[in-house]
Amino acid sequence: MKAAREQRDLIGNSTLITRLRELASQVAETDITVLISGETGSGKEVLARFIHEHSRRRAKNFIPVNCGAIPSGLLESELFGHEKGSFTGAIQARKGYFESADQGTIFLDEIGEMPPETQVKFLRVLESGEFQRVGSSETIYSDARVIAATNKNLYQQVAENNFREDLYYRLRSVELQLPPLRERGRDILLLTEHFVRESERQHGITFEGFDPEAVEVMLRYPWPGNIRELRNLIDSLLVLEKGKKITPEILEKHLLQRSRHKGLVHDPSQSEKQELNLIYSSIIQLRQEMSEIRHLLQMLLHNRTQQPALLLPPPVAQTASTPEPDENGSVATPQREQASETGTSPSLEEIEKKTILETLQQQHGNRRQTARVLGINERTLYRKIKAYGIG
Repeated sequence: MKAAREQRDLIGNSTLITRLRELASQVAETDITVLISGETGSGKEVLARFIHEHSRRRAKNFIPVNCGAIPSGLLESELFGHEKGSFTGAIQARKGYFESADQGTIFLDEIGEMPPETQVKFLRVLESGEFQRVGSSETIYSDARVIAATNKNLYQQVAENNFREDLYYRLRSVELQLPPLRERGRDILLLTEHFVRESERQHGITFEGFDPEAVEVMLRYPWPGNIRELRNLIDSLLVLEKGKKITPEILEKHLLQRSRHKGLVHDPSQSEKQELNLIYSSIIQLRQEMSEIRHLLQMLLHNRTQQPALLLPPPVAQTASTPEPDENGSVATPQREQASETGTSPSLEEIEKKTILETLQQQHGNRRQTARVLGINERTLYRKIKAYGIG
């Protein structure tokens, strides 16, 4: 039975995905072994299912196996089965995945993680369909089609003696490359729409959608976790934000949190993605701080018109005469008269410094409360206090 959250098709109309869909449909009509390569989370199992469901084997089992998630000592037993008593804990005979996938399809993800001793037996299955259960001398035949996938460079693995050369060439009879999400353009929006509908059904939430600026943020983000990251983000946005409309600030907050967590882990094989992720994390951080500064300036400008006694220079003494209207019919206020006479008025920096200082005094020096009143981040407040030399 397929998972409720499974993506059933190759969603997208970009040139890369359109061409890949054509190749996959062509390959599906045969029983040839297929090797799928692509970054983690790019949808390799989705492509494997697409091939299976468009093949003559569609009515039979599709068995996915993650070779990297099974301990090396158990992988052989999981793939080929075992007899009762063949090892400690084998309390009964058990058939393996290849038997279960007979006349269907077996999908071996992370094939590069398969230990060398298992690779030998796997090669025999590829060539003849024959294998033996662990602890048995009886030969079993399985007519299972093999689709393998990897996020590693298997050619390099062969050069480093971590992967058998004969198995490598046997696997890549046909190799299909999945592009990373960041190269798929507006497919991101089609996938987002798909995952939103899926999440709405699953969680019973009505989603108000994305602001146009938030959509642009999604298109610029590098998606180091690819489709898996996008799907998990959509779930988080709908559940944690309770279905409300997503602004750039809300989206960037969630992306920044994810970027920080990923930045804690260093994986040399993913260095390029990590660099892109960290760069974008910095951009998001800068945008958030700029948004806070913009909010503060807007508040200062509002206060400047609402509280002239606090934020503007003292008004000049008024004369007894009634002010004359100017050529536009408006009457100059004392403040306008002063500005026209001196040609100067407080700069935004002076206004900002004065407002911060007075708010600090009102809050008895409590910086956290001051930041809350001003509507800015504490870190932004600390930086401005230091910049303005406020004690």
